[in-house]
Amino acid sequence: MSSSPRPTATAGAESPAVVGGEPIVAVKLRHPWRTAFAVLLVVALALFVYDAATREEFQWGRVGAYLFDQRVFQAVGITIALTLLSMLIAIVMGLVLAVMRLSDNPVLKSVSWLFLWLFRGTPVYVQLVFWGLLGTIYSSVSVGFTEIDLQTALQNTFLLAVLGLGLNEAAYMAEIVRAGIQAVPEGQTEASKALGMSWSQTIRRTVLPQAMRIIIPPTGNEFISLLKTTSLVVAVPYTAELYGRATDIANELFLPVPMLLVAATWYLAITSILMVGQHYLERHYAKGATRQLTARQLAALADAEGVPPGNARVVDAPERRFNEEDPR
Repeated sequence: MSSSPRPTATAGAESPAVVGGEPIVAVKLRHPWRTAFAVLLVVALALFVYDAATREEFQWGRVGAYLFDQRVFQAVGITIALTLLSMLIAIVMGLVLAVMRLSDNPVLKSVSWLFLWLFRGTPVYVQLVFWGLLGTIYSSVSVGFTEIDLQTALQNTFLLAVLGLGLNEAAYMAEIVRAGIQAVPEGQTEASKALGMSWSQTIRRTVLPQAMRIIIPPTGNEFISLLKTTSLVVAVPYTAELYGRATDIANELFLPVPMLLVAATWYLAITSILMVGQHYLERHYAKGATRQLTARQLAALADAEGVPPGNARVVDAPERRFNEEDPR
């Protein structure tokens, strides 16, 4: 016994509306002004690129000559090291400060709030200048029975630059981590406690893995921003990083524009690589957050609901006869 063909849903297109037996053909609206504006932008961009490529002041030959200069290449490595070490300090301290802000202990909460108020309320350039002057303020510290000389330690400008950037960034990372932790439903914490987990186990095994989906995107943005903020460590003063080294070479050659283009090119290259890494890291931690239905799932949903979804098209499936020997 045969049955009439039944409609199935196929994803990827929408079924056209039918009026009076004839399908309605949708015609897209024309946007002449939008097209004209887009053409104008393309022409303006082309003129800018041509002007920049032919203008003698940029001296592209000098840019190419110093792009992979040994001094510049070493400065790129120091810039990356500054960024990584500062971000490591920021992440660790940010996590500690966020937990302190969420603690029921009023002392811990007050200390965390004071730290955030101080480092978020003052410019990072001013903080770096202060770190550079720290050696003149604390040349030695008395601990009662002895006096510790800090002059040698505080002369390490690389260390001061890392501390200045890391502590400033920690104040922002604390708020990012706190927002991610608070976004996890309270029921997750209660379920962990019901399973007998301690507070630290609940944070490590339940809260933080779920909060990472919210923490990762702004953390990636802060990491990229920190890379560019390293150009301010000349206030410490520390000039071995990319911008400082490019400025030193420019002062020797009396050519500031080409060396600024060299530094900008390296900043763009490193930032582009970090953006790609951030994309894949976000996609990794977003697993399970979103779900895209397959064509078979859409068809099953259409059969269950009686109406296909908006992004599905109804087609006639070929007639199939039931075979007792082959139940498929």
